[in-house]
Amino acid sequence: SMVMVTIIIFTFYLPYFIFMGTYLYTLEPVLLLTIPLVFVPVLLTQFLRTKVFATLEDESAPIRREAEHYEKAICDRDFFKETRLLGAFHFFTTLYDAAVLLLNRKKGRAELRTNLIELGMRLVTLVGYGGILYLLITSLLDGRIGVGAFAAVFGSIGMLFGVMEEIVCRHIGQMTKDLGTVHNFVRFLDLPERTGREMEVRAREIRLEGATFRYPGKETDAVRDVSFTVRPGETVAIVGENGAGKTTLVRLMTGLFLPSTGTVRLDGTDTREAAIRSIYRGISGVFQKYQRYKMTLSDNVGISDVGLADDLSAMDAALSKAEVDPKNGAHYPEGTDTMLSREFDGVDLSGGQWQRIAIARGFYRAHDMIVLDEPTAAIDPLEETAIYRKFSELSHDKTAVLVTHRLGAARIAHRILVMDKGRLTEQGTHEELMRLGGLYARMYQAQAQWYV
Repeated sequence: SMVMVTIIIFTFYLPYFIFMGTYLYTLEPVLLLTIPLVFVPVLLTQFLRTKVFATLEDESAPIRREAEHYEKAICDRDFFKETRLLGAFHFFTTLYDAAVLLLNRKKGRAELRTNLIELGMRLVTLVGYGGILYLLITSLLDGRIGVGAFAAVFGSIGMLFGVMEEIVCRHIGQMTKDLGTVHNFVRFLDLPERTGREMEVRAREIRLEGATFRYPGKETDAVRDVSFTVRPGETVAIVGENGAGKTTLVRLMTGLFLPSTGTVRLDGTDTREAAIRSIYRGISGVFQKYQRYKMTLSDNVGISDVGLADDLSAMDAALSKAEVDPKNGAHYPEGTDTMLSREFDGVDLSGGQWQRIAIARGFYRAHDMIVLDEPTAAIDPLEETAIYRKFSELSHDKTAVLVTHRLGAARIAHRILVMDKGRLTEQGTHEELMRLGGLYARMYQAQAQWYV
């Protein structure tokens, strides 16, 4: 759209204005003011429209997201069963109607504001139009221009205004409105990126020294003065109550967050010094909130490392590690080419099957370190035990970080780190922590009482 507008401006409108400007100047130099008197108000109108719609986007984006969420709660299949069973359908439709009404009101006020601005600018143009007419009449009476030139200029001014309206309102107007809508996105793209040097970073050893992190706008540290070292090939489990800082700690360990104070080093490289791409190159992960991509089985697994495209042996190995059998015709009728979405004439999988695919995705990516954040939450206990045993076997030469609430699973780790209110309060093997009788022992006993 912008390319077409640019071509039209330079091939048609620009030559037209040059010709008109030259013609007006030869008749009477002061008549050259005609062009800016017509051009400036119209252009200023579009500039103010952009500002108005940018403000509208700032104000309406949260409301629009609310409306989209309520619409999803009403229509999406993931919400359908619960909203109908609990009788929440009308509750969400009421919220949706209120959000849409508020959104339309804000849009209406923005349109009204732009219309008033346009009216004001037209009045300015009208005043300028009257001034030009006065100049023409005085020039005619003084004999500086003839009657024919007067008629030609008078007619051309109206045409000039029409051409300016066409170029600015028709061609540029919609672009400025769209630009206002995407203003936040443009600002986001202009934000400075995290800097660092491209280098080879191996995440075999992880060393934290006094690492502290506080989220912006918060008054307390999410992680405070944490120090420990994960040796190459070691598996560590991070446990603790909700809000203890486990997830934040993992984000520091993987370089996703930079510490507010202290240091995090991966094989001796400070995460502040390395480019984020260099850090991620050797890290893989399996997360509790995994994504269900509406693609084929092979694509769902292969997206974790596109550099291994069409590597069938790596694909087979990853699927085998996660206990996914693509030859099972009942679940995967077309093998690894099975589309995993009803929306695209494919199949639908259970939560446990999707989680195994997420695990396969994590193993498929070439890595020195793998992070597992509640990787088996949707899998039944028997399969979970089998997967953890296999994970323990497969990660013997890799650095692994396991985040879990199931303390029985933490026993596969060489060492367990216990987080409490942002601090590392205990660490050791399962047996050592049980003998210590601290927070870990109390949490383990609280879980164990449901099984004895």
